[in-house]
Amino acid sequence: MTTTPPSSALASAFAAVDLGATSGRVILGRVGPDDLDLTEVHRFPNTPVRLPDGLRWDVLALFQGILDGLREAARSGGVASVGVDTWAVDYGLLDADGTLLGHPYHYRDDRTGGVAERVWAEVGREELYDITGLQHLPFNTVFQLASTEGTVQRDVARTLLLIPDLLVHWLTGSIGAEETNASTTGLFDARTGTWSKQLVSRLSLDPGLFPPLRAPGDPAGTLLPHVAAYTGLDPRTPVTTVASHDTASAVVAVPATEPDFGYVSCGTWSLAGLELDAPVLSEESRTANFTNERGIDGTVRYLRNIMGMWLFEECRRTWDKESQPTHIPALLADAARAEPFASLIDPDAPEFLAPGDMPARIRAYCARTGQRVPDGQGTVVRCILESLALAHRRTLRQAAELAGRDITRVHLVGGGSRNDLLCQLTADATGLPVVAGPTEATALGNVLVQARAAGLVGDLADMRRLIASTQHLRHYTPRGDSAAWDSAAARLDSAPRNP
Repeated sequence: MTTTPPSSALASAFAAVDLGATSGRVILGRVGPDDLDLTEVHRFPNTPVRLPDGLRWDVLALFQGILDGLREAARSGGVASVGVDTWAVDYGLLDADGTLLGHPYHYRDDRTGGVAERVWAEVGREELYDITGLQHLPFNTVFQLASTEGTVQRDVARTLLLIPDLLVHWLTGSIGAEETNASTTGLFDARTGTWSKQLVSRLSLDPGLFPPLRAPGDPAGTLLPHVAAYTGLDPRTPVTTVASHDTASAVVAVPATEPDFGYVSCGTWSLAGLELDAPVLSEESRTANFTNERGIDGTVRYLRNIMGMWLFEECRRTWDKESQPTHIPALLADAARAEPFASLIDPDAPEFLAPGDMPARIRAYCARTGQRVPDGQGTVVRCILESLALAHRRTLRQAAELAGRDITRVHLVGGGSRNDLLCQLTADATGLPVVAGPTEATALGNVLVQARAAGLVGDLADMRRLIASTQHLRHYTPRGDSAAWDSAAARLDSAPRNP
């Protein structure tokens, strides 16, 4: 059904709802032929809640934050449309009446321990990768769903909605599954771009759980009457499907003007990889634990998840509880002065996944692997940043080798692009020039997909040219001793792994 757009659609302000691991925001993006500006109109906390049965997202508080943000957007002038992006893999289950069956679990909850082995008993891990092309992570949706087998919730569930799809449902009443996020579930066929009927059947899942797929740019509906009344937005305001996996939106905003680029979308996680035309489903790719996730316009985000700035932020949370300094510029200045390569960690070691005392875990890792134990905040931060730079190097080089591609430049986008030391260390470690920015890559990608649906911008190349010409970018050239990085990488590779 078509609807007459509100008069505000003649404006070019688009509301991007962008939820991250620690906060949510509503951002207004204004788009013109040579202009692209963002204004944050509302920010609200994203605070998980630990209940007796596990760690949950407070999705009702998040939705209220979205409504409050959209109300602020309405007060700022005309809103042409709304788009929603969040993290991946987590979901809510609805019953036959459309009622949410409990707060969604947080992917850092430990309920999926040992579940992967049960899934692999039904579908071997090699076959699972051949179908989905997905990196093994213990919290992938397929394992979360398997952990609910035999529960009342699972028995009465009729619809599964990933977090952004759930929020869009509450805004519009419509049901759908956006494909970039669906591709992170472990239940999506990497070749066909559809839900895998084979996996759904063999894992004894109800096919009806999985809604019809939507592509970025597709209309998702218009605002429900009570949403329009609360926010003050025109009830005809469209909600546009964007690349709802936040990394997919961030990759849209990579300001690449050349084909041979690698990217690192750096925030809570570092997602490092390439943009390809087709998935890489080889056994070598599986054993290297690379993922093939959907991007916009049929592209493939060939990448690996790295623990990212989560390590740094968890350290800051611990230091704050201990009344130690947590001012970021001071911590980074101390790290810049610290001795290089004194201590290194594998950021993806399992002990770093859960919330907790990260400085103590880093010290324990270094002690276990026979390294110097960091004895101060600066040395801990230096250890984290050098280890992340080495992980960026290793991942990008492996991706290029497995995909048969060359990389001549690295684009580092997202919140981590503010970190001058990390950007320089990534250039030094990779031996490649690094272009840092835009910081707000996810929100920009969200806005640009909406703007394209409204006919204001062209194809992906046009979007990236607009990003490159309007956003502040910083450039880093490799420096220092490349042999020292080679030695550090070899030392880390040879360190003892967890038993």
